[in-house]
Parts: sequence; C-alpha cells; structure tokens
Amino acid sequence: MINSDTFLALLHTLPKPLIYITLGLSAFIENIFPPIPGDTVMTFGAFLAAIGRLDLLGVYVSSTLGNLIGFMALFWLGGYVGRRFFIEKDFWFFKAENIIRAERWFIRYGYFIILINRFLPGARSVISIAGGISGLGTKKVMALCLASCAAWNLIWVFIGYSLGNKWSIVESEISSLLSRYSLTILVLFGVSSLFLIIIRCFRNKKRSKMVFRHYS
Repeated sequence: MINSDTFLALLHTLPKPLIYITLGLSAFIENIFPPIPGDTVMTFGAFLAAIGRLDLLGVYVSSTLGNLIGFMALFWLGGYVGRRFFIEKDFWFFKAENIIRAERWFIRYGYFIILINRFLPGARSVISIAGGISGLGTKKVMALCLASCAAWNLIWVFIGYSLGNKWSIVESEISSLLSRYSLTILVLFGVSSLFLIIIRCFRNKKRSKMVFRHYS
C-alpha cells in the first residue's frame, strides 16, 4: 500500500494537468472515504505552487470543486437510498449513530450545519448524508457547501503557500495545526453539549414545578 509520502512524491512528478485532476479527485474521495488525507494533499498542492510548480488559483479551484462534488454526491445518495439503508448497514465510516447525531444537528441548527461542515473534521461525510436524508433544498445546500469549502480551502492553501519551500516544515506544521484544531473542536462540542443538557434539565425542572403548582 502506498503511504502518503510516496503518493506526494509521485504527485510531484506528474504533468500539471494531471496534478490538478489528482487534487480534485483526492478532495472528492475524501468526502466519500474520510480516511483519505485530502487537506494534506491540497496543502501539498499549495506548496507546489509556492515553488513555482503549479498555479495557486488552479490548486484552490480544483480542490474546492472536488470537495463540493464529493459532498453533493453523498447528499444525493442520502436522499436517494434513504435513512433506513444507512441505519441498517451501519457502515464503518458512515456509522448509524453519527448519522442520527447529524440529523439532530439539522433539527436544531438547520442549514447552518451545511455552512460550517468543512470546519467539522470527522463529521463532513455524515453531514452530507444526513442532509440528503433530511430532504434539504439542493440549491441552498450547494451554495452553502461551496461557501464552506471555499473558506476552509482558502485557509489551508494560504498556509501551504506561505510556510516556505520546504515540505518537511509545511507537513509538520499542518499535522500540528490539524491536531490542535480537531482537539479544540472536540472540546467545544463537549462543553456545548454539556451546557445544552444543563439548560434542558433546568427547563424540565422548572416546567415540573409549574405543573405541580397548577394541580396543587
């Protein structure tokens, strides 16, 4: 099996058009099969732009389109095959419990989840599937997803381009930033969930007291 370093070294040797296609494909596949390190490949593309091998706009556009098409493919799949299929199959990378959790997010936050989907590592794929299952509007989902992909990719393309012309430095910085970002998001979700649980318990307790007073 080819590791990421070997793949990136191979990518470096390809003709420009093929590199852009590969960047788009890796961004697409990342949505279908989350373990693929699409963000790292995209950042490597930005590094190649920094050393004059590629055009920065080409890296940005190909990666963003790949992300968008990958998200929409799962969105349409979710709407086509329906909720029962994914819940019963309980795929390893599309866990039923994660899809159910994403459905709850849509009930609570609506389309806002689509807008921030790229900023939720590990949840992007199930968000797209749950969005399709939930019957969200295609045009609105596509517009919000494009905005999310464009914003997220702009950040990482800028990082890859600005960190210099030594990939070892870029790669270590990217790994560190992604790890810290994922940990931060996890902590924020944990704190937010705890806060919502406390608020719900407080409201239920208050409602129970009001009912008791009414009947006493």
